[in-house]
Amino acid sequence: LLDEEAIRRVIFDYAFHLDMNHPNELVDLFVDDCEVIYGPNFGAVGREAYAKTLQGIGTYFVCTSHHVSNIVIDFKGADEAHVRSVVLAWHRYTRERPDSTLYGQYHDVLVRVGGAWKFKRRELRTSGAKDFHVKEGVPIGRAA
Repeated sequence: LLDEEAIRRVIFDYAFHLDMNHPNELVDLFVDDCEVIYGPNFGAVGREAYAKTLQGIGTYFVCTSHHVSNIVIDFKGADEAHVRSVVLAWHRYTRERPDSTLYGQYHDVLVRVGGAWKFKRRELRTSGAKDFHVKEGVPIGRAA
């Protein structure tokens, strides 16, 4: 139960730091050899590359609001967990464009490193979006 709560905290901290424009704190939630996938051609491999994707995030958005729920954690060992959660995200841009809303899921792999849980892999899958800046998302993969 303590590990589950610690993992939830990492997920909630990610949303908080994204909304507060804390790129350094976001990067600290990931392991060095992480993989981040926000879309088919948008993401990063490794903390250094991920940090570069966050450069200028404060100048791109006036504000954002990320709401994460329905967190399901499946442990794959003492130090690895596969996690899925639902995300509703709203964005206000600095340039002239409409606010956007994204509906989707995060599919994550978290690992324990030095006693702390961190993201090894974070993939955003989308079920819908309105005026979102990432035009092509990874579909959720709903059964026919």
